[in-house]
Amino acid sequence: MLCKRTYKNQITIPKKVMEEFDGIEYFEARIREGTIVLEPVAITPLKGGRLEKARMKIVELGLTDHDLDEAIEWARRRKTQAPNSATPRRK
Repeated sequence: MLCKRTYKNQITIPKKVMEEFDGIEYFEARIREGTIVLEPVAITPLKGGRLEKARMKIVELGLTDHDLDEAIEWARRRKTQAPNSATPRRK
């Protein structure tokens, strides 16, 4: 099947080809003997990595999805406030 490179160096892979890789988002691109080779890559968090440590801490603290949603909303509100209107930190 024919693929065309765009002016932004992007290539659209035909749907028929991608149907063989359902659920795969990432591909490792390599050059082998003058050809482009794409290999599917399943991204999984590394055991002991920062993301897993954060998840473990959330469980340890007993936080719920609701707690996290509220914290995110609070942080977004603070980000949009003017610097002078922020509550000072305690010492």
